[in-house]
Amino acid sequence: MTRTDVALAEARLAAARSLLASAQGSLARSAEAYVTAVGRKPDALSPAKAAPVSQTLADAKAFAVRNHPDILQAQHAVSAAELNIKRGEAAMKPSVSLGAQIGFDQDFNVGRSIGVTASGPIYAGGRLSSQVRQFMSRRDAERAALLVTSMGIEQQVANAYSFLEVARASALSSNNQIAAARVAFRGVREEATLGARTTIDVLNAEQELLSAQANLIAAQADEVVASYQVLASMGLLTAAHLRLPVQQYDPAAYYNLVKDAPTAGSKQGQALDRVLKAIGQ
Repeated sequence: MTRTDVALAEARLAAARSLLASAQGSLARSAEAYVTAVGRKPDALSPAKAAPVSQTLADAKAFAVRNHPDILQAQHAVSAAELNIKRGEAAMKPSVSLGAQIGFDQDFNVGRSIGVTASGPIYAGGRLSSQVRQFMSRRDAERAALLVTSMGIEQQVANAYSFLEVARASALSSNNQIAAARVAFRGVREEATLGARTTIDVLNAEQELLSAQANLIAAQADEVVASYQVLASMGLLTAAHLRLPVQQYDPAAYYNLVKDAPTAGSKQGQALDRVLKAIGQ
């Protein structure tokens, strides 16, 4: 082994120590992020699995533009704008109301009356027509926003799928690289026993194998993240879809629980406030 080989080995050792320090820093940051999200330090973690993504890209786009929460929000905005147009048009039409009244005086005489009232705008200086046109412009703006949102959702789905495909291809390539590097390492090691290879050659071959294994781990992690990004782009990154063992928020059930709650000014409400204050203390 020459002095040059020793210098190369020392340089690679220094680079490996630098990578080790960087990995330890990433581990510490990931542990703190885990504590923030979960509430405790990670312990006995198992490898995460990629989320099941069985749809094709076209099916995923079709599903997302129908069910994504942003799409539903934009659709409701368009519906509300169309209702405003009808409300503005109704304000320009006459209205008829029917009223009836019955009463008793102190001599128990009965009085009855019935009346019909008709009303409607006669002249508004163009204000009502202007409001209708304004509502129509807002409706058109909401429709444009719905189109932009749909295009953005489709782009997000396509980007997420591209990241997933890249991660899967990288994992496959890493597996092939590991197989080849393992064969090469075994061959170099056998050649070293016969004197045809040096110790530095063996170390280099082992480093190639370790690098391939590290690349596989990174590719697997990227695949897991990309699979959940696909679900997020489709609007399926929810506790219900993932079947997480957590309590899910049900608006109807919550309303049924609180619809008969006592008011703040009632005796029951004041007693409940005292209990809640005592718990808070």
